[in-house]
Amino acid sequence: MSALLRLFARCGVNALRTLLLCTLLLGVTASAQAPPDEPAADAAGWNFDEEEEEAAPTLLEHAREQALDIGLLLAFGTLVMVSFLRKSVALKYVTLVFAVIYMGRMKAYMLSVVNVFGVLGGGVSAVKLGFGDEAPTLGAVGGALASSLPPFAFSLAWYAFAVFAVVTTIVWGRVYCGRVCAFGALTQLIDAVVPKRFQLEIPAKLEARASYIKYGILFGAIAAYFVTSEISFYRYIEPFWLFTFDATPVLWTMVGVLLVASIFVRNLYCRFLCPLGAALGLISKATTVLPIKRWSECSQCALCEKTCQWGAIRKRQILKTECVRCDDCEILYDDKLRCPHWLLELKRKARVAFTPDTAAQERTSQT
Repeated sequence: MSALLRLFARCGVNALRTLLLCTLLLGVTASAQAPPDEPAADAAGWNFDEEEEEAAPTLLEHAREQALDIGLLLAFGTLVMVSFLRKSVALKYVTLVFAVIYMGRMKAYMLSVVNVFGVLGGGVSAVKLGFGDEAPTLGAVGGALASSLPPFAFSLAWYAFAVFAVVTTIVWGRVYCGRVCAFGALTQLIDAVVPKRFQLEIPAKLEARASYIKYGILFGAIAAYFVTSEISFYRYIEPFWLFTFDATPVLWTMVGVLLVASIFVRNLYCRFLCPLGAALGLISKATTVLPIKRWSECSQCALCEKTCQWGAIRKRQILKTECVRCDDCEILYDDKLRCPHWLLELKRKARVAFTPDTAAQERTSQT
C-alpha cells in the first residue's frame, strides 16, 4: 500500500512538472510568433489599432442612394406638367390622386410655412453678417441660409421638389397649389365627389374679404416666429401632418371640422386659411412669366368669373394671388361652343362670307 502511494505521488509530481514545462513552452512560442513592433497590451485595456477614417460619400454617391426617390419625383413632376400643359381634366384628376397617395401618404413631401421661416431666418442671419467688422463672403451668406434648411446631400429629392414648386410658381403661378400639394389635392377630390346641392355659394364681397385671412395668418406666423424662435405652432395653422397620422386629439378634432366644412365650402382651407398659399400667391403676383391668356371680349364677359370655383376672377380680372391654374377658365377659352370669343368670331366670319357680292352671286346661281 505504501509503495502504491509513493508511485502515485511520484507520478503526480512528474505530471505537474510536465504541465509547467508545456505552459512555459507555449508562452515562449507565442512571444516568438508575435510581430516584433506590436506594443504590449495596456494595463487599462486592449490597445486596438486606430481605424482609418473612411472617405466622406460624394454627392454622386448620395444621389445613387436616393435614386428611387428622385426618379419617382421626376415621374410625378412629368405627370403634373403633362396634365397642366395639355389641359386634360382626366389627367388632372389622376395627378390629384397621385399627389394624395405619393406626395402625401408615402413621402409627406409638402412645402410648409416652416420653410418660409427657414428662408427668412437664414436671410436675416445673412444680413446680420453685413453689420460685422468684415464684409460677409458669399460662402458665409450661403451658410447662413443653408443652416435653416435640410442638409442638401441627404435631401436631394426634397430640394428637387422645392425647386420644382418655386420654378413653376415663378413661371405660371400657383401650379403647386392646384396640382402638387397633397392637402389641396384631397380637398379638390372631395369637391369632385360631393353633390353640388350641398355646396354653398359665398357672396362675392364676403369671398373677397375672406381671402385676406390667409395673409393675416402668414404675417402673424412670421412675427410669432421671429419673436419666439418657436415653430411648433405651425401644426395648428397647417393640416399637412394629416398624412402622417401623428397628432393630438385636439389637432384631429380641428382637422375633422375643417374637412367637414370643406364639403360645404369648396377648397375652404386653400382659399381662405393657407399661409403657404398666401406666400406663393405673393410670389405669383410679382413674377408670373406666362399668365393666362385673355381675349379682347373678356372685358365684357363674366362667364369665366361665374365658372371659377376658386374666386380668382373678380370684375373680369384674374387675380394672380388667388389663381391656382386649375384649367377651368382656360378650357372654357378653347370651347368654341361656349366661349363668346369664338361665337362672335363665327358671326364675323359669317358676315364676311355673306357680302352683297356673294349674295348677288348666290341669287344668280339660283336662277
